[in-house]
Amino acid sequence: MSQTYELKAETRERVGKGSSRELRRNGLIPAVIYGDKQAPLSIVLSTKEVTMKIHAGGFMTTVATIDVNGEKIRVLPKDYQLDPVRDFTMHVDFLRVSKGSQVSVQVPVHFENEEKSPGLKQGGTLNIVRHEVELNVSADNIPEFLSVDLSGLKIGDTVHISNVKLPAGATPVIADRDFTIATIAGRAQEVEAVEEAEGEAEA
Repeated sequence: MSQTYELKAETRERVGKGSSRELRRNGLIPAVIYGDKQAPLSIVLSTKEVTMKIHAGGFMTTVATIDVNGEKIRVLPKDYQLDPVRDFTMHVDFLRVSKGSQVSVQVPVHFENEEKSPGLKQGGTLNIVRHEVELNVSADNIPEFLSVDLSGLKIGDTVHISNVKLPAGATPVIADRDFTIATIAGRAQEVEAVEEAEGEAEA
């Protein structure tokens, strides 16, 4: 789990597009804290601080504390919007979490030991089907990422979710099948896949 951190915030009295634009001009962003059977709380945060946390990585998998006028609230970021042109943060949604809260989180997948895969050494390709896996997990035990060990994998081998070590108590949100994370494809398999796709396009 990533290192927790604290952000300072103030409650936001005025809501709406006009006040949001004014906040952003002053280096602040609007945000909302919701969940835990409490009324949503509108707040404002420092744009610079939040953007730094987003770009540092692990933002969506790290429980943080928000100090709202002296009240400390534990939260997990659930969504954020970036300006498509200027890449600055426009809005953040936070979910309240208490001790032992169960949350669903998209966790990135990292692939390790590519040099120890005979299939990749022979010129095979790592086809990544899922770059992230959504897990049901305790808010206090969210992994920063899931590791997939490619050691010993040959051309034609498939990595399923059952091959991936999950944190204690964590389960995939997709529970009805042993879904694929990645495959090691050979050149012939790639050509077949392309021909199949072209055939479907023509049909």
